[in-house]
Amino acid sequence: MKEQLEAARAFVSGRAPERPTVGVVLGSGLGAFVDALDAVVRIPYSDIPHMPVAQVPGHEGNLCLGSSDGVAVACLQGRVHLYEGYSPERVVFGVRLLTALGCRAVLLTNAAGGIRPRFVPGDLMLITDHINMSGYNPLVGPNDGAGPRFPDLSHAYDIELCDAARTAAKEVGVELREGVYAAMLGPSYETPAEVRMLGAVGADAVGMSTVPEVIALRHRGVRVGAISCITNLAAGIAKTTLDHAEVEQTARQSREAFVRLLARWIEQADAAVRS
Repeated sequence: MKEQLEAARAFVSGRAPERPTVGVVLGSGLGAFVDALDAVVRIPYSDIPHMPVAQVPGHEGNLCLGSSDGVAVACLQGRVHLYEGYSPERVVFGVRLLTALGCRAVLLTNAAGGIRPRFVPGDLMLITDHINMSGYNPLVGPNDGAGPRFPDLSHAYDIELCDAARTAAKEVGVELREGVYAAMLGPSYETPAEVRMLGAVGADAVGMSTVPEVIALRHRGVRVGAISCITNLAAGIAKTTLDHAEVEQTARQSREAFVRLLARWIEQADAAVRS
């Protein structure tokens, strides 16, 4: 894996306008953020050595390098998932590449189902903690030496980056909810009984991504923040049939607020890692 990451890093670095300090992972329907970047260089995943290719609608599959209000960023426009048949090691290859490129903080986004009745589709939720219900961990196997054998996840979601997100939301006039994200394997949506169980153990939203990436990043000592776009209410709470096309549509409708918030958050994340 070290050799594969180095090959991918060398390929991308040769096309990067400058070394990025902040990485961004754009989830289902949220990839349009790259349109707000300056001097964007788009590299299809299929061109990058050893990079797994996204197959799910709403995940464009590009590594985008550019500038957001003067901050050099590297964006994964879409991700791969465990439910596609990729191993945990392959699922986190993209975020490990972000660290190899020089990103010292990574901001992750996803589309999630709201478990709490107070949520409405289109809400943005700052993830303050997670519950890994997927049954997988990208650190299983020999330790690669990039971090400790038993990494501490007491503050998986960086306290300073969470405070920065709250501040950014106030500054750009976006309401930002908060909660715990539960990761399930998928690809089927949860049953009503599973949603009730998740709510009982403290989850506020549920999805099929993000947690393996957070674990891999924290293992490498990279600071992490994450936001969910609540694109639907979960089974048993929703009054309609769950559908991925509606997930994408809701994410697109939240684009304006999402772009404003993320752009400001990137500025503050950059300031945090430089301080």
